[in-house]
Amino acid sequence: MDTTVGTVFRGNVKVICRVSETETEPESNNDEERKLPEEKDELLSSDLVSANNSEQGSSQPVDNDESAELGILKSESPVNDNGAETNDVQPKIEDVNDIQVASGSPLPGVKPQQLDESIRIPKETIEILRDQVFGFDTFFVTSQEPYEAGVLFKGNLRGQAARSYEKITKRMEGIFGDQYKLFLLINPEDDKPVAVVVPRKTLQPETTAVPEWFAAGAFGLVTIFTLLLRNVPALQANILSIFYNIDLLENGLPGALVTALVLAVHEISHALVAKENGIKLGVPYFVPSWQIGSFGAITRIVNIVPKREDLLKVAAAGPLAGFSLGIVLLLLGFILPPADGLGVIVDASVFHESFLAGGIAKLLLGDALKEGTPVSVNPLVIWAWAGLLINAINSIPAGELDGGRISFSLWGRKASARLTGACIVLLGLASLFNDVAFYWVVLIFFLQRGPIAPLSEEITDPDNKYIALGVVVLLLGLLVCLPYPFPFTADAVTSF
Repeated sequence: MDTTVGTVFRGNVKVICRVSETETEPESNNDEERKLPEEKDELLSSDLVSANNSEQGSSQPVDNDESAELGILKSESPVNDNGAETNDVQPKIEDVNDIQVASGSPLPGVKPQQLDESIRIPKETIEILRDQVFGFDTFFVTSQEPYEAGVLFKGNLRGQAARSYEKITKRMEGIFGDQYKLFLLINPEDDKPVAVVVPRKTLQPETTAVPEWFAAGAFGLVTIFTLLLRNVPALQANILSIFYNIDLLENGLPGALVTALVLAVHEISHALVAKENGIKLGVPYFVPSWQIGSFGAITRIVNIVPKREDLLKVAAAGPLAGFSLGIVLLLLGFILPPADGLGVIVDASVFHESFLAGGIAKLLLGDALKEGTPVSVNPLVIWAWAGLLINAINSIPAGELDGGRISFSLWGRKASARLTGACIVLLGLASLFNDVAFYWVVLIFFLQRGPIAPLSEEITDPDNKYIALGVVVLLLGLLVCLPYPFPFTADAVTSF
């Protein structure tokens, strides 16, 4: 394809660019193009500099090093159209990792109805992005199309995604400063890498009519009440009797504290790991539940997550901590005798409701656990089991639950979306027989079904050790929710 070389002046920036005889570069994914040596970039830069020297003459020397690196020449003093110097300074734009965004948008925080021409990327800027920011050594652009207020570039990714993302971002900041944000994503249509560039002005946080702390505090108070109520069977039978038997809530305090401890460890672990990885979390909204005291908490991620491994660390930290504490408390409940000598009398069939709890019960209680025979257990068993169930529910691989974020980090956006749909269908079927499943499928569908907001770079897979942790969380959640299928008899398998 024939090309010409020209020099264009725009304000205080002089840009050297290639102009094709055709408006767009034809798509090409052949092997020869992919194997073009990196020296071609160097030769192209040298040709551009030579053409610029010949056009301007010897009266305007050119800094070859700077031109070869960036392909642009910036004047030392900006001037306006009248030739007068100006000291206008671009306002400093907040670092992208500190930008609070709304989780679940096609791009974080982007609201199409608020976009106008003043914040869309100009055509000249798009040309610079295509010809000078992207390159043969990072991402070879074959086509482009509008995307919200920015532009989506299709092409061929060169080398490792993380390294290419770093190079492209560095070049873009060298030319445009902090005006634009780069996303390196997977196109769901063909599963090929795409690059999306949007103005940072579009990455603005969503505002809420009610302050977060006020709303979260109200949900927290209701959750405290349901945690207490769950551990007082007398009040559950007639909830209206609470108005003249308020003192009975004190009987539910020990159980509420144990379950609340498991919830607190879960949320604190999220917060600590998020802070370590530079991820900002919103205020947790604890969801009350009449059945188990609480469904856990809804916690938004309010800034852009750099990569899938970082999201995996944060998402897995809470359930891992919650499951660990819950299992320890469950074991203690089976080992320690009840404080009052009586404990809680339950039918053995109760332990068929969980593979994990049933397996541990059979392992530790042995022949004392028989079908149709009541058994006395420490109340700590019931309280710890509730904490495990809350963690298991949050580990369902759906939407923006912890399990949904884990599945997204492990297998990508398309697989995560399919798992979300499958889980909603299965929960819908289970809700025909279980009221907890009904409330949870409603919660996921209306509040947590996603999609998860784009990460800066979604192509690189997490490290194997973090993949293993994510799989462990999903398996533990499955073991808590699946029923124990073996009969509790003397002839049954006594190991778990």
